[in-house]
Amino acid sequence: MTMITTEQATIDRWDDVQHSLSGGGDGRSCQCIWPVVARKDWQSSTFDERRDMLRDEIATGPPPGLIAYVDGEAAGWVRVGPRSAQTRILRTRAIAGATAESLDDESVWAITCFVVRREHRGKSLTAQLLRTAVDFAAESGARVIEAYPVDTSEGTHRANDLFHGTLSTFLAQGFQKTAELPAGRVLVVHEVEGAAALP
Repeated sequence: MTMITTEQATIDRWDDVQHSLSGGGDGRSCQCIWPVVARKDWQSSTFDERRDMLRDEIATGPPPGLIAYVDGEAAGWVRVGPRSAQTRILRTRAIAGATAESLDDESVWAITCFVVRREHRGKSLTAQLLRTAVDFAAESGARVIEAYPVDTSEGTHRANDLFHGTLSTFLAQGFQKTAELPAGRVLVVHEVEGAAALP
């Protein structure tokens, strides 16, 4: 029986982070830096610079993501953390205009990126990573969790375009659809049960 586990992305797991980001899609070249830097900075950065940025982010902490393991092998990745630290979201006008939450509210977290190695696709790793990311956010003090997945109910979609996750996966985990975004994406929200509302 296949065993799937998840762990926080800490610096002692750096090699596993790199393994989980490679093996399919754009994860290796992006290094999951896309959500945390401005467009022009991402476009002008090299692979080595992106890798170093991610390494520094993980070394500084707290963990910016989680790693999924299949029978002990690093197989997938999800970025999850305070929305205020994910610069690209704050600068995306469609999201900024659609969210009901203040952009500087650190109790609002965001799940922004998934990577699964090709040989491990079809094993529900994205759903497992999402469940664990929700738990991690809640345990870390999140009040609300946002995400911006792709609605795959119509049209065709390349696997490389689904790094935001799919709407059906988020809805199955209890997220609520709140607004349509451009390019077939949707703003979804999960309110953390028992989280204290801001005064």
